[in-house]
Order: sequence, then structure tokens, then C-alpha cells
Amino acid sequence: MIKVAHINKSFGANDVLRDVSFEVGEGESVAIIGRSGTGKSVLIKHLIGLLHPDTGEVCIEGENLVDMAERKLLQIRQKFGMLFQGAALFDSMNVHDNIAFPLRRAGVEDEVEITERVEEVLRLVELEGKGAQLPSELSGGMQKRVGLARAIVHHPKIILYDEPTTGLDPVVADTIDQLMMRVRDRYHATSIVITHDLRTARRMGQRIIYLHEGQVYLDAPADEVFNSEDSVVSRFIEGKAELKEADFK
Repeated sequence: MIKVAHINKSFGANDVLRDVSFEVGEGESVAIIGRSGTGKSVLIKHLIGLLHPDTGEVCIEGENLVDMAERKLLQIRQKFGMLFQGAALFDSMNVHDNIAFPLRRAGVEDEVEITERVEEVLRLVELEGKGAQLPSELSGGMQKRVGLARAIVHHPKIILYDEPTTGLDPVVADTIDQLMMRVRDRYHATSIVITHDLRTARRMGQRIIYLHEGQVYLDAPADEVFNSEDSVVSRFIEGKAELKEADFK
């Protein structure tokens, strides 16, 4: 479904991604973890063609996004649903229209069909009856659920989650985790989750990719990552900083 082959990306003198390669199979659920600044968000932008690598390839179902014409890229992006870190809802649209937006953008004109599909996903994220409300009238957790509903309303083949539980309290974050797992199990979509939340990573990641200094440091099943004795990986999992004496001077 997804193949990333030896991609490199720099911004000026800053090498953000260095020879990154991995594959994700159809229906697979993968979590990408790593410290801040390791290139996770830059990587996810490559997967939908918002950024292009300096070298290397990004292929979606066998089609290389690098140097692809914008018209063709728009078609490829129809395969994706994305839950953004800040939900990224349109403030001037109510919940119904926010969720309907990707359907209308894709050319769906039958308002009965649009309403049925919006109500279907509202039920799935437990927001039935909230279609008329504006984003400003919702809590942060409810906005994330609307964002999730919008991401899945067109039944995408691939769902990308960018820090889905950031800024949420533990109980609300648990709700989002459970909804993501429900979506995964119901639609069997290929899922990629970028997260600092290790509970989310463990729940959603059948496989976990650990990025370190712009490289794939470890790509392994979740249990292997969480039980790793490698010092770099274990420090991240346990949340332990590596401080030197100079840090205290």
C-alpha cells in the first residue's frame, strides 16, 4: 500500500530525513514514534505529496508521488483521510458541513447521500445529533471526534493520524484511542499514527517505527519495541533524559 524508499530531506543545512525506508501493507496499522524534531511530521507530509524528498521515492499503491503532476496528486489524495493535530475544522461551518466537505470536494452532489454518510460517521464517533453545532461550541475532545468523522466519511483506503491525542486529558485521550481502534476494525483501512503518546502507539501499532535523528532506528512489532534493551529506544520508552555533567554547569 505504501512504500518509502531511501528518502532524504533537508531544509538548508538541517538534514531532517536521512535515508528513510519502510513499507506498510494493506490494512496494516503502524505507529511512528520518536522525540520532537526527528522528522515525524515532515515524513507524514511526504506521504500525501505536500513535500517531496530531495532524493528517494514515495509510492502509494505502486505510484510514485515524486514529480507527479498536481492533478494526479489530487486523485491520489482521495485515497487518504487525515486527522490533524489541531482537528483543523472550519470555524464558519457547522459540524455537518465540516464533515461533508471532503464529499462535496470529491464531487458528491446528492444531499441525501451526503446526509446519510455524515450521520453514519457521527454515530460512529458518538456525536449523533451534533451536526448543527459550530466547532466553537464543542470541547477539544469533541472537535477531535468531528475531525475523525471528517477523515473517514469518504471511506479512505489510508488514514493518517497526526498526534491525535495531543492536548487532551487522559480520559478524553482514551476515548480517541478507542474510537481510532473502532474505525480501524470497522473499515480495515491502512492506518499510520504519528504520536508521542506511548499508550496510543501500543494500542494502534501492530508495528512501530522509531525515528531517531531523522533515520529509522527500529522497525519492529510493538512488543519488541516496548521491551527493547537498546539504550536509545528504552530511554525514550521510559521517558529518561540522557544528561551530561555539562548540562548542570
